[in-house]
Amino acid sequence: MKRALSLITTLFLAYTINAQKIYSTDRDYKADIKVYVVDRAYKAHLLVYKVDAEYKAKENEGKWYFTDVDYKAQKKIYFVDADYKADLKIHFVDSDYKSGWRDKSKQYLLY
Repeated sequence: MKRALSLITTLFLAYTINAQKIYSTDRDYKADIKVYVVDRAYKAHLLVYKVDAEYKAKENEGKWYFTDVDYKAQKKIYFVDADYKADLKIHFVDSDYKSGWRDKSKQYLLY
């Protein structure tokens, strides 16, 4: 029984660690990644869909859950005002099936 409980706990933690829980900081030096929102999907590295619950955020697939406090997030981001300042360019999409990586060379930023 202890072994099964331990396995379940490990699997749960592995799942939550990979979830894309994001916190938007107010200062660039507090951020792990600097992000720029582009106006067209073809310009983006990542197409992002904002989900309304933590459990809907799936691994590194572009489904982001924005937390209200920084300690709950796996990644802290700062939105910059120009694309040349960004580590990652994103575009927000209106459906979860549209989310995902367009440029997988930047995927490492969210691990």
